[in-house]
Amino acid sequence: MPSERSTRRSDPARYTQKYLKRREAIIGTSARLFNRDGLKGATLAEIAADVGLLTHSITYYYRRKEDLAAACLLAAIETTKTVVLDAARESRPEDRIRSYVCGYANLLAEIATGTRDELVFFNDIRALTGSHARRVFDAYNDLFRSVRSLLPRSESAEDRLSRNARAHLLLSLVNMMRAWISRYEPSDYRPAAERMSAILIDGLARSPKSWREGGAPELGWPRAATARDVVPEAFLRAATMMVNEQGYRGASLERIASSLNLTKGSFYHHYTSKDELILACFERTFDVVRRMQSLAIERSPSGWARLCTSARELVRFQLSDQGPLLRITAWGALPLGRRKDAQAGLNRLTERFGRFIVEGMEQGQVRTLDASIAAQLVSTMVNAASELQRWAPGITPETAVRLYARPLFTGLLSTDNSANSPAPRTRA
Repeated sequence: MPSERSTRRSDPARYTQKYLKRREAIIGTSARLFNRDGLKGATLAEIAADVGLLTHSITYYYRRKEDLAAACLLAAIETTKTVVLDAARESRPEDRIRSYVCGYANLLAEIATGTRDELVFFNDIRALTGSHARRVFDAYNDLFRSVRSLLPRSESAEDRLSRNARAHLLLSLVNMMRAWISRYEPSDYRPAAERMSAILIDGLARSPKSWREGGAPELGWPRAATARDVVPEAFLRAATMMVNEQGYRGASLERIASSLNLTKGSFYHHYTSKDELILACFERTFDVVRRMQSLAIERSPSGWARLCTSARELVRFQLSDQGPLLRITAWGALPLGRRKDAQAGLNRLTERFGRFIVEGMEQGQVRTLDASIAAQLVSTMVNAASELQRWAPGITPETAVRLYARPLFTGLLSTDNSANSPAPRTRA
């Protein structure tokens, strides 16, 4: 990976083997610390100590922490793209998808066994600024296009929008394998990836025609009932959007308050600290998911209907004027105890999706599949919808259900349009 210090070492041929090995070690260590503390949280001093350097010595390789963060992100993007390009050699789209998923699982197994250094998460990629941001965004956009090329090409405007939505879905689901695959032995990563691939290719539904986009009551999220409730709710939404955009440490109280045309002082009328605000954002996110799931249980007759209804309405919520939900990757910068609490909360809600899936299998509407992996995919699909409009410009809450959520239920390659016309919706 080229050093950002191009003015001092512009010719890669002049790099010594020792220099390259040390730089590789710095990137590997930095990735681990950035994953633990976030791009804003890890310090050059910690990274230098971990690789046996003084802080001023590490600047010989990377002058600033932003240089190092960008190098780590570019290395992770390049490594991931290599897996995608290998998958692109397959002739059939289903084989390309399977190769991508299994290839990435093989990569994670190498990291888990220590034969490869960690890759930095893409969680805080938007915390970068200036030329670093441009370089990394360009590289990530190129990765997105490479993933999109694995899917069949089409010409109509809606089909292009659908392809973008499905590419975002596929890239998000593969990236987030890292959040759950460590429950398995590294030698079992590949079989888990095979089961995941089967879900992505064939979908969850035993019959694609069982998918419905409407007809059930809309499971709305209650709006602030009184003027007193408006400002706290606005703070939660603004903070959620800012953390999703800038990362935990990049979302300052000043920026959050400024986005609402309020002073920082007004914040302290409602929350005692930024940590309290972010924890409240997590609770709001969990409350929204919990409410949608609970209402689906009350109002839907089967596990399949509950799964479709709750997932559908959560995607709509993400793109509504009440959304988005907090990206789950934001928990990486929380204090360890709070992080475990947040992860436990998400796990419980993910298990609920798993309950719906098992009920659907028992009732004959869901294919025989790995319910645990399927639940993780549904949970990730819902969470990744917060960024859907960035990757599929022009998509709406209604078209998102059909073009983004539905492919997970009926298969990424499904062309059955029989479910495209939703039944009338009613608000309960």
